[in-house]
Amino acid sequence: MRPINRRAFVRYSARLAGGAVAGVSALQALTSCASLGNRRVLAGVGDGGYGPLKDAGPELALPRGFQYRVLCVEGQRMSDGYRAPGEHDGMCAFPLPNGNIRLIRNHEVQNPPRLNAAMGDPATAYDPGAGGGTVSLEVHPETRDVIRDFVSLNGTWRNCAGGPTPWGSWLSCEEAFFGPESGFGEVHGYVFEVPVARERAVRTEPLKELGRFVHEALAVDPQTGIIYETEDHTRAGFYRFLPNQPYRDGQPGDLRAGGRLQMAAIAARRRYDTRTGQTPGQTMRVTWVDIDDPDPQGGPEQVNAVFEQGYAKGGALFSRLEGCWYGDGSVYIVATNGGDEELGQVWQYRPGDETLALVFESPSRHVLNRPDNVCVSPRGAVVLCEDSGASRQYLKGLTRDGRIFDIAANLSSKSELAGVTFSPDGRTLFFNAYGERGGRQPGMTFAVWGPWEQGAV
Repeated sequence: MRPINRRAFVRYSARLAGGAVAGVSALQALTSCASLGNRRVLAGVGDGGYGPLKDAGPELALPRGFQYRVLCVEGQRMSDGYRAPGEHDGMCAFPLPNGNIRLIRNHEVQNPPRLNAAMGDPATAYDPGAGGGTVSLEVHPETRDVIRDFVSLNGTWRNCAGGPTPWGSWLSCEEAFFGPESGFGEVHGYVFEVPVARERAVRTEPLKELGRFVHEALAVDPQTGIIYETEDHTRAGFYRFLPNQPYRDGQPGDLRAGGRLQMAAIAARRRYDTRTGQTPGQTMRVTWVDIDDPDPQGGPEQVNAVFEQGYAKGGALFSRLEGCWYGDGSVYIVATNGGDEELGQVWQYRPGDETLALVFESPSRHVLNRPDNVCVSPRGAVVLCEDSGASRQYLKGLTRDGRIFDIAANLSSKSELAGVTFSPDGRTLFFNAYGERGGRQPGMTFAVWGPWEQGAV
């Protein structure tokens, strides 16, 4: 494939990160509403929402006027001859030079170690005993047909989320902390880079200096090349990686050139606990502490080793940090069971002035029930995937003035929705139904389109 046009990709990355933003910043609007104590938390038609959901087919309920199609189902034969793996999770959409769309999708396969468990060709696997990785799809922007799909990273374990880079790649994260002591052939708990232009699986080495911990998602600031990372654990940190050779002026970053890993702390509030007792709209200044050993070795007993290093220096404590997305000059992060009701918090970190603010905290499971993956829409709304274990999982939108509305509901299973991302032209919303383990309900990838201009998305 021809190399991606760098200038076009940079333009798309800026829109992908921040959306078509105009007027008051999302932070100002969200914190303004949040400071009212989350009153009027639901957005109806005319307020940013799209109205009640109706069954649009056997798999999804959508607002009136919206359509969908299933792009991929677990177990179906892919273009490379292998069967599509399950446990669909984080994902992102990128432009291809021919005008089509590249989706890169994580698979959170968490198999016990066994020989040749890797999906695809074991010869390209980082660890042939690990069943996770990524699948890349090429999708037509008009018909939403899958033109081809193939394994693009294999031999990794429990690839949960990740994030796009401005230079044309997907950083796929392992939500893991295992190694040879647990029967695997390699050490796990790392980030792996998958280029958008990759057309087949290639053995890929981990980016160890980004840290070894229970990764969830990450976001790259296109202004500085700094990478922000979340940790999915009961005692979790919010991290940043400062590359020695960062993305700058349209030139690719080189994450193998090393750098420095740091953990966020709240100024003058050593070991600040963000999990409960927070005031929506309050702004706190952030400082950063160095992680001296970003790649701790050992088995599961060392799972908190990176966090404890930062916490000992005064780092802040979060609960299950999952979603992470750059948009509107900020990094949005989601604490899945943070908050007084343990139903989820949405935080916004502004790198420009080093501040952190709680922009939304769910007051009820009927409003927002434990969000996970996140992205920012072309119009600046925050889009959230629920992962609550409830009988019905929703895709929710959060308006600029801090109100929640329904976008979709999963009718196919009780599994979480994940991997929410917009096409380069903003007309199609892609996301996954994770699927239920044991084959009770397969994982799926959806494309949804309709009158987005009628609401906040």
